[in-house]
Amino acid sequence: MTASAADTNAERAVRRRQQDDRQPGPATFAVTLTVLAALLVVSATAGLAIGSVQVPPGQVWGIVTHALGADWTTPNWSAARETIVLDVRAPRVLLGAVAGAGLAVVGTALQALIRNPLAEPYLLGVSSGASLGAVVVIVFGVTWFGPTSLSVAAFAGALGALLLVYATARTGGRITSARLILSGVAIAAMLTAVLDLLLLTTDRGNEARAVLAWTLGGLGGVNWDTLWLPSAALLLGIGILMVQARNLNLLLAGEEAATTMGLDVARFRARMFVLLSLVTGILVAATGPIGFVGLMLPHIVRLVVGGDHRRVLPTAALGGAVFLIWADIAARVVAAPMEIPVGVLTALCGGPFFLWLMRRDARRNTDRGGA
Repeated sequence: MTASAADTNAERAVRRRQQDDRQPGPATFAVTLTVLAALLVVSATAGLAIGSVQVPPGQVWGIVTHALGADWTTPNWSAARETIVLDVRAPRVLLGAVAGAGLAVVGTALQALIRNPLAEPYLLGVSSGASLGAVVVIVFGVTWFGPTSLSVAAFAGALGALLLVYATARTGGRITSARLILSGVAIAAMLTAVLDLLLLTTDRGNEARAVLAWTLGGLGGVNWDTLWLPSAALLLGIGILMVQARNLNLLLAGEEAATTMGLDVARFRARMFVLLSLVTGILVAATGPIGFVGLMLPHIVRLVVGGDHRRVLPTAALGGAVFLIWADIAARVVAAPMEIPVGVLTALCGGPFFLWLMRRDARRNTDRGGA
């Protein structure tokens, strides 16, 4: 086969994949982004207003605009409510938006890189690796990198876990869904066992209890001083992934087609693995492991905007931000005054979705086999 014929076949494979995804028109994409942006504003307002102390939405906007220097309304709220909105709830809502968006785009990219619809940081053991790295820093008091030691250790753990799962699952140049998930579960189990051993053997009882609560995932305890790092990681991740959206689209047609179109698949995957591990590690260091956000949102978004990553990535980011803000609101009010870890609620939503996704893929494989 000549080079021109190979290029033609690769282009056809890419076009066929895009046709299978039934790309909606630009108007649908624009409307979807507009609706999600409006939902994000409504969700953030609800996150600032709802809690043990209810604050009317009008006062929420008054407090926020007053803090930003826009004195559009005469202050009619107490100093306590202003502190609750600005210093307690606002950092928490922003972290929820950042973490939800980050986990959604990481899941989207992983599903394209590994060409597996079940890929997700939590299921693949990446979150477990990041958690172990963070716990090592907390338990042993490692401060080699100053205030960023926790994030650096979480990044190293996430990258090591992802590479280990990928190497274990890849056999004969191919990765099946079953082998990938089994490898992820096995690696996650081993890393979690090591983490539990560290918690059981540490003589710092108070820290062990705090770490145990942190491993369930949550947005509490955040403040303005610690928000800059996950926010920067999100902007870096989305920026690079948007630039690389075309290459992610090429991978959907298969490694051979992507290579024929000029993509160095191995090098591209290696760079993306480092980037995704960095984003995941920083987010896990800030929130603890929160599962299934990166699994659900990409699939839901593709049903609306199609499979083109130039559309999927920004839409998934907005959807993930909205989803995690509401999950945190539910975590605060469902069992009030007790707060449920937000990771528990996302697992309750994501577990049934994961089972449905597996059954759907099994039916598709059976239909293809029969055809």
